[in-house]
Amino acid sequence: MIRNYIKTAYRSLTKNKAYSFLNIFGLAIGIACAALIFLWVEDEVNFDAVNIKKDRLYMVEENQQYDTYVFTESSTPGLMGPAMNTELPGVANTCRSTEGGTTLLFGNGDKAVFATGIYAEPSLFSMFTLPFVQGNATSVFSQVHSIVITEKAAKKFFGNNKDVIGKTIRVDNKQDYAVSGVIKDIPANSSVQFEWVMPFKIYFDQSPWLTSWGNQSVTTYVELKPGVSPQTVNKQLYGYIQKRVPTALGHAFLFSMNDWHLRDDFKDGKMTGGGQIEYVHLFTVIAWIILFIACINFMNLATARSEKRAREVGVRKVLGAGKNLLVMQFIGEAIFMAVIAALVSVFIIILVLPAFNMLVQKQLTLGLGNPMHIIALLLITLICGLVAGSYPSFYLSSFNPVSVLKGVKLKTGGAAFIRKGLVVMQFSVSIVLIISTIIVYQQIQHVKSRQLGFNKDNLIEIPLQGDMGKNFNVIKQDLLNTNYIANAALADHSLIYGGNNTSGLTWDGKPATSKVLISQRYISPEFMETTGLKVLEGRNLTASDTARPIRMIITQSLAKLMGKGSAIGKRIHGEQDTTSAVVVGVVNDYVYGNMYNKQPDPVMFFSASPQGETVMYVHVKKQADIEKSIAAIQGVLKKDNPAYPFDYRFVDDQFNQMFLTEMLVSKLSQVFATLAIIISCMGLFGLAAYTAERRTKEIGIRKVLGASVSGIATLLSKDFLQLVIISCAVSFPLAYWVMQKWLKGYDYRIGINWWVFVIAGVSAIIIAVVTVSFQSVKAAVANPVKSLRSE
Repeated sequence: MIRNYIKTAYRSLTKNKAYSFLNIFGLAIGIACAALIFLWVEDEVNFDAVNIKKDRLYMVEENQQYDTYVFTESSTPGLMGPAMNTELPGVANTCRSTEGGTTLLFGNGDKAVFATGIYAEPSLFSMFTLPFVQGNATSVFSQVHSIVITEKAAKKFFGNNKDVIGKTIRVDNKQDYAVSGVIKDIPANSSVQFEWVMPFKIYFDQSPWLTSWGNQSVTTYVELKPGVSPQTVNKQLYGYIQKRVPTALGHAFLFSMNDWHLRDDFKDGKMTGGGQIEYVHLFTVIAWIILFIACINFMNLATARSEKRAREVGVRKVLGAGKNLLVMQFIGEAIFMAVIAALVSVFIIILVLPAFNMLVQKQLTLGLGNPMHIIALLLITLICGLVAGSYPSFYLSSFNPVSVLKGVKLKTGGAAFIRKGLVVMQFSVSIVLIISTIIVYQQIQHVKSRQLGFNKDNLIEIPLQGDMGKNFNVIKQDLLNTNYIANAALADHSLIYGGNNTSGLTWDGKPATSKVLISQRYISPEFMETTGLKVLEGRNLTASDTARPIRMIITQSLAKLMGKGSAIGKRIHGEQDTTSAVVVGVVNDYVYGNMYNKQPDPVMFFSASPQGETVMYVHVKKQADIEKSIAAIQGVLKKDNPAYPFDYRFVDDQFNQMFLTEMLVSKLSQVFATLAIIISCMGLFGLAAYTAERRTKEIGIRKVLGASVSGIATLLSKDFLQLVIISCAVSFPLAYWVMQKWLKGYDYRIGINWWVFVIAGVSAIIIAVVTVSFQSVKAAVANPVKSLRSE
């Protein structure tokens, strides 16, 4: 019997090649799309899964209460880790490391390359799962000038030399370090990333501020003992810093590694449950929706062609086939087609996976050797087969054999209604995706085109290496002499990112209970002109403004906080009131850090010695050729700082990097919307072809009676056009609700314009008309003699 069913399924496929192709290819696209999304989701939800102790690892965070908001950050005092180790019984271990990554120059003979890493305590290797391929984790930092590197870094530093333990490498052209360990390359879906690790003691000894509990400037990782509740430790941490610094604002708490990547969104000091997990949920839903759209095509085409198989059903029933056997037969045919579609989808995935990896910036693999991937593909195939074949099987198996074999016309009103409902559902989803794509794109462009308060165009950031700071005046003059450069300046932090900040400042008239977070920047006097910040009142800084009393420039928002009247000449005092700085200028507010914030925190600018800066900004003249300007800058630095390779980045590229998540959402939305439309149109194309086939004789009679081609094409198209219009009515309010909810996650956001819905609706109508019109016109221009010959 099963063999007979397989033969029947095969004959049905080969007999109706066009419809089989539409069904199989539509399902294949849907399965391929869903599989790609699930590969991305798998990578996201498995972030940090490589760490065996993941459930017991935490990062110390702080909540700081200010006048208008609670600021949550991961910077902690330098002494906090060791204190927790000895004072809190639930803590098994702690590890201090530098924040972010530090890029240094590594030299081996004539070879010099940059690599990024961290300074960390040796407990890093026992807390995190970092397998050693050379060396021993327990003794890697027995010598101060030791370094642990990844396999990738080992190849970068020493080429194909396999045994590198004990080899020395010169760091930053200053100090030789001995390689004490080599670890496996860290997976891309790991929160802690580095190419090298050096002892935290080196950084601690070079940073005297780390001995103060009032300074937050390191990352502290914590491993809890088995069975210890983080809530218990959090109660002990709440006033932990205040025991040392009573005026401290920060209340510490533990943030689980399970949430570092997926649920890192905080509001008013509490986890919102949002973050990357929202996009994981969103794209998972979209994957199932696209699969369902593909299944709808199968349902529609199967039920639409029911008359073609009515006699087969009648004969089988007369010969004794029960309804259950017929249901099994038709579901089996659907699963058979789903299996073929799944095989086709594998080839589609193999073809498009490189492009998808470029899109999502990952290195995903199909992984057919992974049993879970095989099971997932089989499960998707089975679900598609069952969903796609469920309604057609019950519908076809319900035919009355007597009526069918007598040639009585089948009553298809209910089936036709369901087909129309499914088409409406398909296009409703497609229109929602079109609207979402437009609004996401608008939101990104809205933020990217906002007035930042500085000029990011033609602005280049160069990390200070070697003697660049000491020789800055010579370098600047040489740059100006190239005639490509307008100006150059130094700064201690990147312009568009957050730097150092403090809340322990007072001024005359400031309420005693007021707490304001103020950022601090140390710059050279050329900074304002180089970056395009405007001095609105007072004067610019000079090199002599480091003498007592210290002079500073503040932003407009801070000037307003200091009260009415001019801020020039007013003083801002430190927390202990032992130092004060005089305001000599006011510049415009500018956007930094979170580009979606409506109002960034105020900023103070101080003049600092060049040795204290970390980056140099170079502003290329507007009319200058960029490639020639880069070559000119490289030539100057090669002459004035020959020991270091040239390294640079454009500020507008840094700016664009801040929207990677939103850009990914935008691009994926475009891809999903396009796929949903293609799959929907394939189904619509098949239904239109079937409709034209059913009405062949009607069309012939109408033509004989004088109907025009355009009239017949309109007649055949209007039913489908009505369905798309209904889809617009269904999808518009749904899309508005979804996107309104998404936009609420951004303080600086667009409003939703009515014309977005018009564009989406008109686009859907045009796409549907183009899809249907091919079959409509083809039927309308057919020779009526051929269609009526059999009458």
